[in-house]
Amino acid sequence: MIQIYHNSRCGKSRECLTFLENSGKEYEVVKYLEDVPTFEELKSIIKKLGIKPIELVRKKEKIWIVNFKDKELKDEEIIQAMISNPILIERPIVISGEKAIISRSLEKINAIF
Repeated sequence: MIQIYHNSRCGKSRECLTFLENSGKEYEVVKYLEDVPTFEELKSIIKKLGIKPIELVRKKEKIWIVNFKDKELKDEEIIQAMISNPILIERPIVISGEKAIISRSLEKINAIF
């Protein structure tokens, strides 16, 4: 089943959710700000995305700038920072099986179907 890691306050995330609603495919909405992924879940998502943990961080968020920006962090510390502060997780993330994308544009979502 397709999953979307969704933040209802994000326009791109709402746009992606509307696309999924209109696709006719089954999907599950994960409100990651409320249902924060575990360390292992986030590590798995990052692996499916094929990126480094730092690439999933929203680096313009105040929490990142104030607390983490100028620090040398290991991958595990970056993942823990996102778990402790889920607003730092880039969105929306769409997962289908072993494939995942950060769907900042709707063109990318077609790659997952």
